[in-house]
Formats: sequence, C-alpha cells, structure tokens
Amino acid sequence: MRFLAPFKLAARALRRNKMRSLLTMLGVIIGVGSVIASVSITTGASKQVEDKVAALGQNVVTVFSGNFTSGGARSGWGSAATLTVEDATAIKNEVANVVAVSPEVRDRAQILANGLNWNTVVQGEAPDYTQIRDWDIADGAMFTEADVRSLAKVAVIGKTVVDQLFVGDEPIGHTLIIRNIPFKIVGVLAAKGFNLFGQDQDDVVIIPYTSHMRRITKRTFVNSIMVQAADKDSITPVQDDINTLMRERHKSAEPDFTVRTQLELMAMATSTTNTMKWLLGAIASVSLIVGGIGIMNIMLVSVTERTREIGIRMAVGARGRDILIQFLIEAVTLSVIGGFLGIALGLVASIITSHFTGWPTLTPIVWVVAACVSSAGIGIFSGFYPAWKASRLDPIEALRYE
Repeated sequence: MRFLAPFKLAARALRRNKMRSLLTMLGVIIGVGSVIASVSITTGASKQVEDKVAALGQNVVTVFSGNFTSGGARSGWGSAATLTVEDATAIKNEVANVVAVSPEVRDRAQILANGLNWNTVVQGEAPDYTQIRDWDIADGAMFTEADVRSLAKVAVIGKTVVDQLFVGDEPIGHTLIIRNIPFKIVGVLAAKGFNLFGQDQDDVVIIPYTSHMRRITKRTFVNSIMVQAADKDSITPVQDDINTLMRERHKSAEPDFTVRTQLELMAMATSTTNTMKWLLGAIASVSLIVGGIGIMNIMLVSVTERTREIGIRMAVGARGRDILIQFLIEAVTLSVIGGFLGIALGLVASIITSHFTGWPTLTPIVWVVAACVSSAGIGIFSGFYPAWKASRLDPIEALRYE
C-alpha cells in the first residue's frame, strides 16, 4: 500500500485540476502526434519507393554501354555501341555467383494484331529475363533457349499491349506484326504497373534477343546486360568482378561501360525520403520540447500553490524524498498519458492523410516505442527541478505560506 500511496496522491492532485492537466498534456500530445504522423507518412513513402525498386528485379546488376561522364565532348551511358552478346556470355561463364544473364536490345515500334495497332517498346531478351525481373507469366509460357538459338519469331507481351490489341480476346496463339515480320504470341506477362521512373512496365513486347538483332534492327551490339547475383550479399562482389572482366575484354584506356546495382538505385531513390523523414521528425520534436517546458512551468506553479500542503505533509512525517517522488510521478503521468494520446492522434492523422491523398503510410513499431520512452523522459526531465524544489522546502516556512 505504501508503494501505491504516491500514485494515489498524484492522481488526486491531477484530478483536482482537470482542465489545467489537459492543457499541460496538449504540448506533448501535439509533439508526439506530429512525430508519429510525419514518420508514418515518410516511412510509407520510402517503402513505396523500395517496392518499386524491388519490382525492377531481384539482386540485379546491370551493365550499360557507354559511361557516366560529365564535361568535355564525352557523353553518358547508352550513347555508344560497346556491349556485345559475347560480353554477356563471358559474364555468365566467368563471374562467380551469377545465376542468370540477359543481353538487352530495346527499340520502339508500331505493332499490329487483331486488326488494331499500337506503338510500344520491343525488347530483345534471354529466357532468364523473367527470372531476373521476378516477373511471372500470367498466361502461356516464356520462350526458350532453343527459340533464341533458332531466331524464333515468338513473343511475350505485357498487360497494356493485351488491353490495347486484344480486348475481350485471348492473345495466346495470335500473330503480332513487328515491322512487317509476324511473331507468334506464346505468353502474357503478369501486370507489374509503373516503375520508379513513371514508365508503364506492362507496355512491352519481349522477343528473343537474337530475333531482335537479326530480324528487327539488324544490329550487332546490345544496349545493356542484366545480371542476377545469387543473393544480396553477392551483389557487390559480382559488380567488382564484372568491372574487372569487362576491362580485360575491352582493353580501353577508359571504361566504355558502366556497372550499376540495385543497391545503388535503392540508396539514391530512398535518400530524399529518408532526409525528409529526419527533417520532419526534427521539426515535430520541437513540439515535444515545448511540451516539456509547459509541464515544467505548470509543475512550478503547482509547487507554489501547494506550498502549505507540502508543509503539512512534511510536518506529519513525509520526507523530502516522498515529496520528490510525488511531484515526479505527477509530471511523468502527464507526459506518459500525453504520449499515448499523441500516438493515437498521430496514427489517426496518418490514416486520414492516406485516405484523402492516396499516400501509403507505415508506422514502425520502433518509433512508437521511442515516442513512449521520450514522453516518459520528458516527464522526468521537466518534472525533476520542480519536484526537487518542492522537496527542499522548509516545513516551518511552508506552513506559514499563504
């Protein structure tokens, strides 16, 4: 019972001034609510970006022709024909921890099928492409290595192409005309939506890269090479090994290629949202500091108002430590209750924001725990001085106080 006595006294003191207690908590409520809401919104945005990067494939390393340069007359990646099918074969055979490789050839073309036409991206790929991109086949099947070797006139199409050319019809088995060359549709890709750069990934026709190079564009080079590492830990070693291999193969004074990884793209894509998360969190934390100052002010006022009560308690045997604990409990109670209410406010605010704006929200549990701990810490920090001041009052002077 003695253990519970300070809590009962603190609760009674707070109930006596309900409105003042609520207004005191308001700063903490707003501060914690702002932190939770801002973190929920920015974390949701980061997760959305990460999902879009993940949709580009699993453990992907991409080799681009040309190089990222700046200044002078040199140009960026993709501007020069520097990659070949032989480079892709060498990467697959000589680099450790590589599980899949697809040489890429890209072009736009007007395609015809089912009495309709559509302008879309025509990509030449290897059968490993769907594995690298983690892209399911919704209907039919992916073309095979035999199709690549025989320059087969087969195609796999995206959902957007289906919607434009085969409304209410089954596309498998139909003929697709690409630059007056007929290709048989053997598969339909599962819908993937827009990518990180706002491009419709489903607006695509995929054919064997050999068919693209020999039948469509008559070219001898590839635009890029997509490589899948065995796992996430292998991405950087695979990138280093590819750089070494390509330098040996191309023997150029400066690298005429660029190797980029999914990890680099993820870091670049999430850097802005992470910066915004910490910036908004820091701004919202100012409200917590203001709330702590408010608690300290009210507790100092409370000490002054209850000076005579403190004197009576000390006169009947209460020690300074008992007075210190009582006022600390009051301060911590105000901040903890304010913290829980602030968490609820922040969650509701993030849900409402998501509903009206369509932005995804995600509240990490670590931030909820941090909000609880910080609100308790604010109570202890802001309540200690008033509690210490109350515990140092002279009983005689306190009894005389009017």
